[in-house]
Amino acid sequence: MALGNEPAAVSAAPAVQGDHLPRNVWTLAGVAFCNDISTEMSYWLLPQFLVGVLGAPPMALGLIEGAAETASSFARLLSGWLSDRLRRRKPLAAVGYTLANAVKPLLAVTHSWGQVFWIRFGDRAAKGFRAAPRDALLADSVDPARRGAAFGLRQAMDTAGAIAGPLSAIILLPLFRGNVRGVFWMATVPGLACILLAWFAVKEVRPAARGVVAASTSAAGADKIHSRKLRLILAAVGLFSLGNSSDLFLILRAQNLGLSAWMAPALGLLFNVVYTVLSWPAGKLSDRISRRLLIVAGYFIYAGVYAGFALLRTPQLVWFLFAVYGSYYALTEGVIKAWVADLAPSESRASVFGVFSWVVGVAVLPASLLAGWMWQHFSPATPFAFSSLLALLAGFLLLIA
Repeated sequence: MALGNEPAAVSAAPAVQGDHLPRNVWTLAGVAFCNDISTEMSYWLLPQFLVGVLGAPPMALGLIEGAAETASSFARLLSGWLSDRLRRRKPLAAVGYTLANAVKPLLAVTHSWGQVFWIRFGDRAAKGFRAAPRDALLADSVDPARRGAAFGLRQAMDTAGAIAGPLSAIILLPLFRGNVRGVFWMATVPGLACILLAWFAVKEVRPAARGVVAASTSAAGADKIHSRKLRLILAAVGLFSLGNSSDLFLILRAQNLGLSAWMAPALGLLFNVVYTVLSWPAGKLSDRISRRLLIVAGYFIYAGVYAGFALLRTPQLVWFLFAVYGSYYALTEGVIKAWVADLAPSESRASVFGVFSWVVGVAVLPASLLAGWMWQHFSPATPFAFSSLLALLAGFLLLIA
């Protein structure tokens, strides 16, 4: 597929448009919404499909998801470097969305968990491949003064898709008499909308030319300051991620405290609603106050939530903790990307996003394995206390540096 057949590049630093975000930002948010509907329609049915339909052992789910996230992490590194080298954003992001939504329908025709392994592997690798170019494109599509709002909007729409997807599956399952393969086929509809938007509605934005900095600061000096800050962010995020195990452990802990297993989707819905409602306001707020302080606040909220899960002895407060947990995501997910975009020069921004996402991604597997080990060898409360401590340390690292 030729990379040169792109629309004329728009300015790498769009003018401020009052309180309005550029059309490209809204379009990328729409792409995220459609893609997440398609993904989440299938994702929450996978455990039942693997174990109940295909007869896979429970450990197969861990193997599939661990390998898939590892593939996603390394794909981010590759696409970030490639995007900066080619000075293209849109084609790489669109290819990632296309490949992911091309392989997901294959779940409807699988007959072994080994086939599901490769489908999820391809889906997550494609997700990783699109992530860094997409984030760089989003950052270059909006004025820096509105960058937090842009990332917050995209994150809110992404999470709204995570709400609409499971709800769609709940509605469709009775129509297909419990046949999950029918839902997998229906997930192709929002997936196709995602592909069409990515190729035909999103506009390319070329990275800015190298070395444009404020007149009062030398380019070398600015690069040195920004490089030091980026290393600090990576160190704090890496430390935090080592304790940020899979959210599945929160569900397991809730059940360990006595909450019924059938309440798990309701907990997830509560979490996602709070996350969706607060993401865009949090992004807007980060354009007016320090992004660093918002992220530190998010880390401290995370520490409090996990400390709560460590100390709880009854399930009554689980609902409250899940709602508060949604605010942690809202304060950090989009805001930290906006902060990274502030510090990374346009011509190398995709590479920086790739490294950042890789640091987060490669920690998922060891963090979850460590949490499982502590749960088994000490107590169900231990991994949550450990995660709370690492979150506090990461927050203080950002706060005092």
